[in-house]
Amino acid sequence: MRNLARVPTVEQLSGNPHPHLARLRAESSVAWVPALDAWLVTGRAPAVEVMRDDRRFTVDDPRFSTGRVVGPSMLSLDGADHKRHRAAFASAFRPALTRAQMSERVPEIAVGLVTSMVGIGPVDLRTALAAPLAARSAIAVLGLVDTTPAEVLEWYAAIVAEVTALGSDPGATVDTSLMGGIKEAVRRTVAVAGSPLAGIRDDADLTDHEFTANVAVVLFGALETSEAMITNLMWWVLGDADLGDRLRASPGLRDRAVDESLRLEPGAAIVDRFSVGPTEIGGVGIAAGDKVTVSLSAANRDPAAHRDPDRFSLDRDDEPPHLAFATGPHVCIGAHLARMEARAALDAVLDRPVATCVAEAGFDPPTGLVFRKPARLVVELRASRDSRGGP
Repeated sequence: MRNLARVPTVEQLSGNPHPHLARLRAESSVAWVPALDAWLVTGRAPAVEVMRDDRRFTVDDPRFSTGRVVGPSMLSLDGADHKRHRAAFASAFRPALTRAQMSERVPEIAVGLVTSMVGIGPVDLRTALAAPLAARSAIAVLGLVDTTPAEVLEWYAAIVAEVTALGSDPGATVDTSLMGGIKEAVRRTVAVAGSPLAGIRDDADLTDHEFTANVAVVLFGALETSEAMITNLMWWVLGDADLGDRLRASPGLRDRAVDESLRLEPGAAIVDRFSVGPTEIGGVGIAAGDKVTVSLSAANRDPAAHRDPDRFSLDRDDEPPHLAFATGPHVCIGAHLARMEARAALDAVLDRPVATCVAEAGFDPPTGLVFRKPARLVVELRASRDSRGGP
């Protein structure tokens, strides 16, 4: 039997989980964590094994709360049904098409947001840059008609609240009205010939209800993942003056900075799967129906894959890629767009103003069990005389 007194609590995993995850991984890459009512996978190799094998580890389970809120979708199905739900959306988000549609629009949005903050005093980069950049980019890539960023963020907040409530009380009744705004936006948009969403609808072998559920999933991922990704990146770069100076002087390193931030603090820290039958991971027996939670945060800091894994380094050419966007059948379809948004935000901040932390109390570290980001990231953006950000 494990010494349960040494197993981390939800509070520890929500605050600074990394030392607790490292200790668990050193003992066993797969460990039962009562606080999660799940097996927690902390090693990179078993994490990849779980996420790539949907025959042994499925998302199609009534305990998957997001599926209860938005309905069956690519997020909560496996096998042939998953492929049917995902196909048209994955095609629409392939990298070449995303570049063609958004490579100019995303930087334009980021520059506009950052420019509006310069010289106005303290601003919270999470709410003033990361969230609206994610919302506006999502609206643009889908071509949502008569839809504002405020509406999209409101839908997202409601879905997050409902999913969180179900996590605390699985027996709670689902509020079916939450999807009303998204359903209406989809109806308006697909009626417009030539809109990106109309094109996806034409290619999708889905009912109207299934299609709306998948749009909700895409919006949810686009907002939560991108907002957290951008905010975490700013926390790393603006909290380290030397790193910021290096990236100002060497823009060619900025994509590496985006990926290193993702490795160290992925916006989605864990993903859940459910064991289809009795099986084994990392030498540990898993019973049928057991919940298996993969810690992307821990897998990304596995010393078996990454040298000095807790250090932010721009020199990891010979190491395996991070798992911040998962892997396998459920790998994030919007990863390329999310990276584009983070890079655009970084360029907009580093190439124009000087970013100065106003107060330590307003420059919070990332927190959260499932989705991790700083609660606030308050800085002051001051006009600079040159592109290197001099006063």
